[in-house]
Amino acid sequence: MFFDMDGTLIDSEPLWWQAAEAVAASLAYTLTEADVPDVVGRSVADTAAHLHAVGGAARTVVEIGEDLLAGFHERVARGPRLMAGAVELLDALAAAGVPLGLVSASPRPIVDLVLERLGAHRFAVTVAEGETPRTKPHPDPYLAAAKALGVDARSCVAVEDSPTGTASAEAAGCAVLVVPSTVPAEPGEGRLVLERLTEADPELLRSLVAR
Repeated sequence: MFFDMDGTLIDSEPLWWQAAEAVAASLAYTLTEADVPDVVGRSVADTAAHLHAVGGAARTVVEIGEDLLAGFHERVARGPRLMAGAVELLDALAAAGVPLGLVSASPRPIVDLVLERLGAHRFAVTVAEGETPRTKPHPDPYLAAAKALGVDARSCVAVEDSPTGTASAEAAGCAVLVVPSTVPAEPGEGRLVLERLTEADPELLRSLVAR
């Protein structure tokens, strides 16, 4: 069983958007709805490349990425709230003996910062951006997490909130529970969409694999 982090377990997508907005403004560019696919659920590197493309070349992609990471880290360090039902679902899965993995498009410093609050002990494996050849929307992070757990990704369920993360999990062969945080999601084969994480329980997640 795998969980995305940003927008799924913690309410950090608004913080990521704010960080991206601030960096975009420093490049004399204003983020709009058109930028959502290149920002929401994307890695630091992906968003930096996008801002470099739309905001001009006053700074390098690396410099933009450093600014994004610093701004996001500062906001996350203030303590974003946990998503409703997140801890309860994690506890219920642990009680049922289900091994858990955290699969994030955020870099390791952000993941570790969140784990201090969420509890690193909850997860048998964690995968952060930069620890696989490619990050979301590619399948690499979920395939790496499944390998670390010694399981077939096709026997796992991933809980995601964004189209980028959903595409990654589905490409790896996982069944997916989507609880959208910012961008709407449509039901599909091997995919269930719920409005809230509080609607999920271990039995429901097991049923997704059975499908």
